[in-house]
Amino acid sequence: MPVRSPKDLSQALKQGKVEPVYLLHGPETYLRDRAARAISDEALRETLLREFNDSSFNLTSDDVGSALAIAEQLPMMSPRRVVRIRNFNKLREADEEMLLKYLERPVETSVVIFIADDFDKRKKLAKTLMSRAGFEFQPLKPNELQSWIRSYVKSINADIDQSALLRVVEVVRSDLYTVTNELNKLAAAALPSGRITIELVTELVGRSREHMNWELSDHILGGNRRAAMTTLKHLLDDQVEPLMLIGLIGGTFRRMALAKELLSQGASPGQIFGEVRMPAFKQSAYLLMLGKVQWASLARGLERIAEADLAIKTSKATPRMQVEMLVCELMDK
Repeated sequence: MPVRSPKDLSQALKQGKVEPVYLLHGPETYLRDRAARAISDEALRETLLREFNDSSFNLTSDDVGSALAIAEQLPMMSPRRVVRIRNFNKLREADEEMLLKYLERPVETSVVIFIADDFDKRKKLAKTLMSRAGFEFQPLKPNELQSWIRSYVKSINADIDQSALLRVVEVVRSDLYTVTNELNKLAAAALPSGRITIELVTELVGRSREHMNWELSDHILGGNRRAAMTTLKHLLDDQVEPLMLIGLIGGTFRRMALAKELLSQGASPGQIFGEVRMPAFKQSAYLLMLGKVQWASLARGLERIAEADLAIKTSKATPRMQVEMLVCELMDK
């Protein structure tokens, strides 16, 4: 059965269709959490005692047996009860059979929502849940993110210029919790007109250090010397430790070597990006880059990273100079 999308879930809920079991998984936590709330709201729409029929468990500390015991109870003065179970990937193997038995005959008056970032999809339980109740939440692609931002801005009674929208997409990572926080801040600052301009974005949405860390890796992988050196300068001027940056660059090259090895062994994109995390919209370009990069270049890059790391730790040269020289050499083709 094909993986169902958030759009499929939204359409079903609008029609009043609520299933007894859901598995909400994927890295886009904002949309996933909103989906869990939407399911709960629809399931408990006719209840007057929501607090007695809405339970949450976390498998990092709670036992799945306790959650299922609540699910097997009749709701209190309500057509249904909702049981949310977070961190499904932490389920103990010893409890899998118990859960499989529940899935054979789920309680009709309960809605059980399993929530997870990722999990082992090869197991029988995972396959059963995905085929019957799975909805996947992946990061939005750039065009989807732009449409989502416009819709969200409209929902908070504001408007955004196209140039401002593009700057938000460029500066803020595609994690929607961060995006919504920035948009709320911009909308408040845009009062009374409610129009978010490029000037307002430039003034209020700072280029976060985390974003620039990712940006540096992207520029190095893309072979963009000027952009890499500009980003490096911003980071160093912002007092980021050169040793930390060398660690970041080293991690980028080690993941590249791992991904290239998997590619050479005939691994699928899914297997590669299961080991080397990468936003969905960057994966195609990353695979193209892997096909072009040479093993000799990777080996030399890792060797130079180790040399720069040692040079800083043994004070052979100024740390800033070492990391600047390193990035310049890594950009040489």
